[in-house]
Amino acid sequence: MTQVASRGAARRKRHERIRLRLEGDAARPRLAVFRSLKHIHAQIIDDASGTTLAAASSLEKELRSGSGTKTQEAAAVGRLLAARAKSAGVERVVFDRAGFRYHGRVKSLADAAREAGLDF
Repeated sequence: MTQVASRGAARRKRHERIRLRLEGDAARPRLAVFRSLKHIHAQIIDDASGTTLAAASSLEKELRSGSGTKTQEAAAVGRLLAARAKSAGVERVVFDRAGFRYHGRVKSLADAAREAGLDF
């Protein structure tokens, strides 16, 4: 058994494995999450046409106040993304955690998006 060089490489390998069976289409696009050390980004993607329908990030001006923890910022990103998705006509999505464990900031973003009206 070969050993993976870094945690980043291991996450990318997990993401590739997840994406083999996960695909977004027009009826149910993919909610993709990326988590860096400081920020979190999320976008809703229609893989059939290759277009991004809605996106939100903790780097945006209205979310960059810096108050609160990174988990609270992730929840704010989830709420903003859900609002933008609803205005784009998206109600149901497939959640793509991109190889990240489903806890902490990723879970906070997902829970906030669900509370704001996205179905997944």
